[in-house]
Amino acid sequence: MALESLTMVRHGESTGNARKAADEAAGLERFDESGRDADTPLSELGRAQARAVGTELCAGDRRFDTVLSSPFVRARTTAELALKSLPIQCIRVDERLRDRDTGVLFGYTELGIRRHFPLEHRERERKSRFYYRPPGGESFTDVALRLRTLLRELDGHVLIFTHDVVVVMARYILGDLDEATILDIERNQIGNASISRWERVESGLELVTYGDVTHLT
Repeated sequence: MALESLTMVRHGESTGNARKAADEAAGLERFDESGRDADTPLSELGRAQARAVGTELCAGDRRFDTVLSSPFVRARTTAELALKSLPIQCIRVDERLRDRDTGVLFGYTELGIRRHFPLEHRERERKSRFYYRPPGGESFTDVALRLRTLLRELDGHVLIFTHDVVVVMARYILGDLDEATILDIERNQIGNASISRWERVESGLELVTYGDVTHLT
């Protein structure tokens, strides 16, 4: 059995997303991030966004054979809130859907990275964001490699709750794109609680919608 459709949802706004945006706008070098990235919860706005995803999935009247989620709290909570009104009994957690590990750069704004890690900043500029791996962390291609192993296992109609970089790498893999093309796409970050969907056509999986947030307005 082949993968007939793939729907990917980025988690709703987390408290970390909100803090990082505010602290970067304020010109700070670090954003207020305590504890593990994996434990960062949704903000109240993020919870409302997750429920809106559920309303959209119900309106689409789609069936899913498999539902997967990143193990991170913000993704699992998005899945649980979105699926409350859907007849889905099981959400399977898969570690390959986790967010990209930024290693020693975690908790730093772009300004903070330039000031505290100038050598790493230069190395990232030299290699490009696609191949650069921060100490203790992952590159975009590391994420792509773990995602490729998962995609090979999927069949039927699949719903996934995950993170922006995983959705971007799915577009890279399924669209057979090159580095320059996907980095150009990635510059416009997909929004929290956005929905991206691929459906099978004769030639393979075709992108139907990418980063759709119309259900949030």
